Amino acid sequence: MFKDKHDVQQGLSQQQYIATEEISTVLFLAERLDKPILAEGPAGVGKTELAKAWAGATGRELIRLQCYEGLDETKALYEWEYAKQMLYTQLLRDKLSQLLSEAETLSAAADRLAAEEDVFFSQRFLLPRPLLRALMSDKPVVLLIDEIDRSDTEFEAFLLEILSDFQVSVPELGTIKARHQPLVLLTSNNTRELSEALKRRCLYLFVDYPSMEQELNIIRLKVPELNLKLAQQAVQIVQRLRTMDLKKSPSVSETLDWAKALVALNADHMDETTLNTTLTVLLKHEADVQRARGGGLEGRSSRSGAQAVDRYDTFDNDPRRRKR
Repeated sequence: MFKDKHDVQQGLSQQQYIATEEISTVLFLAERLDKPILAEGPAGVGKTELAKAWAGATGRELIRLQCYEGLDETKALYEWEYAKQMLYTQLLRDKLSQLLSEAETLSAAADRLAAEEDVFFSQRFLLPRPLLRALMSDKPVVLLIDEIDRSDTEFEAFLLEILSDFQVSVPELGTIKARHQPLVLLTSNNTRELSEALKRRCLYLFVDYPSMEQELNIIRLKVPELNLKLAQQAVQIVQRLRTMDLKKSPSVSETLDWAKALVALNADHMDETTLNTTLTVLLKHEADVQRARGGGLEGRSSRSGAQAVDRYDTFDNDPRRRKR
């Protein structure tokens, strides 16, 4: 367990995740209060990576449930292997006949059969899916329920029992309680409004696009081969694109892809040709590409590149801000 929020920040940093003070605080409180976290924000800002880093920092296995429209209990919780149960019944038919033949009355036979129910209704026929795996795990885990907003409201309601009491009801076996309460992170891209009942059970965290300084830190951490000036120019362009009226703004993961592409092309500065030929790494709609090309990005970035590097050097050498 983390000692304080600064310990959380350091642990995530060791997993190459740059966390804000707000993120560190919410993760610390989630552990102390035994509460799930609901992390909302635009797609691609690092919500899923946060769960991976949290698992790494705590030394726990990450169990992930990817949500989608039509997801139901059998795909998220468990499946009962009826075919296997039937096979057991057939193989043990002779043994059952012998057992029941020794009973003198029908009531006695029923009692004998009931005494053997554990053979036919046991966890050997249970195929656990992510939710049940997290509850039944012999060791504490981190449970990631990814993109909960893509699931139906019925499935969201089903989750309430798990998030409230960390137990589930399995008709064939009864109630199964968590051996160890998992750390739970739910993510949402805000494609629909989630219920108040779900939100009430969680600590809320909004993960937004990073600031210019934070995004530079991420690039320097993840793509250290990219020279500082070009990294600064790339981040400036990405930040500028996010202010434009686009169908899809570039995510942090796409910024990293672009940085890696620039390294692969051996680019040492941002010129118009480099920008135009690599812009589709960032933007995935032709209308967005055309709008960006008409926005004068290359002129803006090249004019202010040196000044921006100076600003970043000031930021990078300030230990108080570097921890953000």
